[in-house]
Amino acid sequence: MQLDPEGVAPEDLSHAGAVVDKAIEYMLGQNIAPISVASALLGGALGMLARSMDDRGVAQVLRNALDSVESGELDEMRGPGGSPGAM
Repeated sequence: MQLDPEGVAPEDLSHAGAVVDKAIEYMLGQNIAPISVASALLGGALGMLARSMDDRGVAQVLRNALDSVESGELDEMRGPGGSPGAM
């Protein structure tokens, strides 16, 4: 993600997130398995990153994502009592 000079995410990030949330909701409503939804979104995201930044930038985005997983941020997303298999 490209931040503005003050380190704030672009204005359209919230809009893009809402569109992705709707797409996820739609695919799950079509009985597409959560792992398939996630894999398709990840593949699309990697393709978008590859078209918009160099390999070093893509690697940094992936490192940041891995850091989030390792620091427990996904546990916060799952909420209380959430399990990795629940979606």
